[in-house]
Amino acid sequence: MNKNQTLCLTGHSLGDAAVNIIFPCPAYIVKRDTNLTPKESKEIGKIVNSGMRKNTGNTNSHNNYIFNGKLKNLKQFCEQQLNVYIKEIINPKEKLELYITQSWLNITKPGEYHHQHSHQNSIISGVFYITTEKDDKITFIDPNAKVKELIIFEQKELNLFNSTSWFFPSVTNELILFPSWLDHKVGVNEKATTDRISISFNTFVKGSLGKQENLSELILK
Repeated sequence: MNKNQTLCLTGHSLGDAAVNIIFPCPAYIVKRDTNLTPKESKEIGKIVNSGMRKNTGNTNSHNNYIFNGKLKNLKQFCEQQLNVYIKEIINPKEKLELYITQSWLNITKPGEYHHQHSHQNSIISGVFYITTEKDDKITFIDPNAKVKELIIFEQKELNLFNSTSWFFPSVTNELILFPSWLDHKVGVNEKATTDRISISFNTFVKGSLGKQENLSELILK
């Protein structure tokens, strides 16, 4: 939003006044152009058959590095989108490369959920949705929620400014990238009749951070 744009929150004009969005948190969502190939579907079946373990509210694969040897084209798609994220959102002065560290498969059966959590030892995390249902969604929690809720106002309707959580629909064949420190959760889909399957992954960075003359340089290889 530029200084000449006005955001109307109530349905009434704000006239010459403007509400500006500052310090926003990016949630980058992109749809893959191609559906899963028969080979990819077979590889996902092999991951499931190799073993799943119980997690809080759901199950995930014993193999926590599924992109290391399987789903090559899907991994390439995720890496391409990470490059977009770097260029358009992080916009680093020096060359940086985000690379995928751990990657795992999740199965959320009807009546199951994902507890509120963030991802440690990671910079940007991602979720790619393999199968979803109509009312599936992922909810993100405002890191300043505790501060904002020290004083509670009853809202007529929720918006970006007065909400302490925000959800996005989980759509088959879509990827969502977000800062790993951002808390998120998946509630129970009361209408679900089939398993929701997704792939999650974490990332870290290669390149040069900081400046040598400021004694803050860190070279990551």
